[in-house]
Order: sequence, then structure tokens, then C-alpha cells
Amino acid sequence: MRLTGFAKFAWSVLAYNLAVILWGAYVRASGSGAGCGSHWPLCNGEIIPRSSGIETIIEYSHRITSGLALILVVILFIWALVTFSAKHSTRIGGFLSLAFIITEALIGAGLVLFEYVAENKSMARALWMSAHLINTFLLVGSLSLTAWSATLGERLRIREHGATNWLFIIALISTLILGVSGAVTALGGTLFPVNSLAEGLKQDLSSTAHILIRLRFFHPFIAIFVSSLLIVMPKLTRAWQRSAPTVKLAKALIVLILLQLAAGLLNLILHAPIWLQLVHLLLSDLIWISLVLFILTSLTQPAHESSYPSPIKIIFGEKEA
Repeated sequence: MRLTGFAKFAWSVLAYNLAVILWGAYVRASGSGAGCGSHWPLCNGEIIPRSSGIETIIEYSHRITSGLALILVVILFIWALVTFSAKHSTRIGGFLSLAFIITEALIGAGLVLFEYVAENKSMARALWMSAHLINTFLLVGSLSLTAWSATLGERLRIREHGATNWLFIIALISTLILGVSGAVTALGGTLFPVNSLAEGLKQDLSSTAHILIRLRFFHPFIAIFVSSLLIVMPKLTRAWQRSAPTVKLAKALIVLILLQLAAGLLNLILHAPIWLQLVHLLLSDLIWISLVLFILTSLTQPAHESSYPSPIKIIFGEKEA
């Protein structure tokens, strides 16, 4: 399939935003979030900081790359606005991308201005980080919708799929919950590092441990549950039977999930080194993108009542008509 200029640009903007997200995670993991002080959009009260400290360089470079991401999404939206019709999903995706990158910038500014960075161990910081993660996933999902729609240009048959849409919604919400628990776990690991698996487990089970430590105990269990759901979801919807693209996306989703589980286990064993945290985050983003693309592609396929079981039939095993 030959990509149009807009489609190529949309996929490039998505890839660039993934790079910005990873660099933002490095800012948090390296403790460089306060590199520009509590100033925003200025850095230590200056447009171009004169400080040569490594934390300042890391934080300032993240702000520059984030600013460029905003400019690229603005261009993407304007291009979609003049190229596609009002109700076209590409234009809708472009609008959502613009909305979420603006809120992404505002949440990032809030983290700096309220000093929820560096060694701040408050629960408020965890809540802001959770909101940041959800918004980031919604931004990536919107960019994926824009690029996918510009590439295929197929109409979504959402109403035709009936109860199956609930399975898709459950899968999306569950993945967001898993992402939030991962963000809180990563924050807890950064603020309360451990030298051994036994030490980490002892911290997690201590009744006097900080709440961020206690919360990270649940992340592996949430990961196993949600991963199992995502692995069986394509078969439950039976969309994997209907076209080659859905089969490929379902297989990609499963492979990424298995790699993510392996990376999570390795994180526990190695005590979450920064490079592995970034790999873990990248896999999370790729799983989210694969899930969104799988759902979008599935929704372009014609559906029949007998081909898409209701949640009641799935849960209680009733025979289909």
C-alpha cells in the first residue's frame, strides 16, 4: 500500500512522540525533573539557561523536544483540517491529538510548578503522574487513529458490532489501569530504590512502608490479569478470523505482551535499571498502539450477531443461536 504524504507525516509524528515520551521517562528516572527549578515555561527564570548542570540540560532538552512535538501536532491538525471532510475519522483524530497534546503540556507544567518532581514523595505527585500517563496514552491513541485512518481511509462500523464494543472498551480501560499502576510502580522504584528482590518484597509487605511502596506490590498481579485478558480478547471477539490485518495485529499484540511480561520479570530481578525502565515503557506504548489499531481494524469489518458473542454468553458459556 502506497502511503500519502499526510499518512507518512502522521506516522512520523507518532514515532517522534514515542521518542519524546521515552525521554520524559528518562527525566523522571534520572531525577532531573527539577533541572529547571519550579519555573515554566522558563528554565531557572531564563529562556535559554546558562547553567551547565546535567539535570538542567536533560530537563531543558525535554522541554525543547516536547515543544517541537506540539508544533508537529498543530501542523498535523491543520493539514487534516484542510484535507479531509468534517466527519472523517482522520480529522477527528487530528483534533483529539491536538487537544491531548495541549493537556499533556499543561500537566507537565503543573508537575513543575507544583514541584511534583525530583524527590517529592507525595501522593499528589502519584495522582498527577497517573493523569499524565492516561493523557499520554490518549494522545498516542489519537495519533494512531489519525495515521491509521489516513492510511486505510475505511469507515468504522461501530454500531454494527453491538456487544463486542464492550469487550473493546474493557480492554482499553484495563490497559489504562495497568499503565497507571506501572507509572506508580516506576515512581516508587525511583524514590525508594532497593538492592535486592528480598529487600523490595520486605518493603512492599511492611505495614509502615510509604504508600507508593505498598501500591507497587499490586502491579505484577494487575499485569498478569490484564495481559491474560488482552491475549484472549482477539479470539473472544472472533475478529481475528475476518481479515489478514486483524490476524497480524492480534499476533503482534500477543508477542508484545509476552515480551513485556519478560521485561517486567527482568525489571524485578535487576532492580529496574533506567535502560530497562525505558524498554518496559516502550513496550507498554507499543502494546497500546497495537491494541488501538486492532480495535480500529476490527471495527471496519462487517459484523453479524452470530459472529460476535455478547459478554453474557462469553462469561456464562451459553450457546449461541
